[in-house]
Amino acid sequence: MELARHGLAFLSLAIFLQAIGLPVPGAVALILAAAQVATGHVSGIAVIGSALLAMVAGDAVMFLLGRRTGWWLLGTLCRISLNPESCVVTSADTFHRRGRSLLVVAKFLPGINTMAPPLAGSMQMAWWSFLWLDISGCALYIGAYFIAGYLCSGAVSQIIQYYERFGHLTTAVVLILLTAYAVWLIWTSLQARRLGRAVPHAPAAIVARDLAAGEALVFDVRSHGYFDPGAVRIPGSRRVDPNALRISLNAFAKDRQIYLYCTCARQATAVRVARELLKLGLRVAVLADGLRGWRSAGLALETVPPEELAALPLFT
Repeated sequence: MELARHGLAFLSLAIFLQAIGLPVPGAVALILAAAQVATGHVSGIAVIGSALLAMVAGDAVMFLLGRRTGWWLLGTLCRISLNPESCVVTSADTFHRRGRSLLVVAKFLPGINTMAPPLAGSMQMAWWSFLWLDISGCALYIGAYFIAGYLCSGAVSQIIQYYERFGHLTTAVVLILLTAYAVWLIWTSLQARRLGRAVPHAPAAIVARDLAAGEALVFDVRSHGYFDPGAVRIPGSRRVDPNALRISLNAFAKDRQIYLYCTCARQATAVRVARELLKLGLRVAVLADGLRGWRSAGLALETVPPEELAALPLFT
């Protein structure tokens, strides 16, 4: 088995990579390691200690990066998440509302697990408060999977033996599953592109021309783009919260062309808002390639005024 041959380095690496947000199955590595402990191949103290050290180290890196970079790291994590529209907003609100103790169970909560350490850093949680809460949460997470692997060591050992006897067949099954997953990702991407094509798009030059002529309005529908103190926007654009669209419907003029922009992949937020406004009979188009397309065209940008910034809640 991989763990027995290469020692605890394999487990530590898997746990650390999972802690910094990479899609590595650290829990599976823990279960396999616990099964080896049950059979006497590895020390239980060594497994738990190395896993705990690796996870806390990864969380500490994310905490310090969150404190130093603020929005940049959070925005990056959001852009690669499955739900880029509201991951920071939802996580920050939940994290602050539920209090510091959420760190203890954050590892078990999808969407919060990777976001919790950098959020704690960005929201100015005290280092020692973070450390002891994070250690408690990591110990709970590692202990849960360790106990599961230890108690089910017989079944895990049978799976390992099966793999050793029928390794080629098992590898083929794994490859088939990975291929199926890749096909699903491609299919969902194509579906998103299809929905995007159903909404009119306009190049930055056309949008700039209509704005200069006073024939259009442009709206910034980024769901969390105003957390960054250095945020920029298209001059004259109006801010609309895409998650509270009904409240802002009066801002959209029925007699003028409306352009929307955001910064997420495939302009997902702008497309979603555009589809809703098209149902109301409004003339709507999405700025092609969003704010990046406007910048690439060499058009002017302005800094978001401080009074319009939405600061992340802070722990005091």
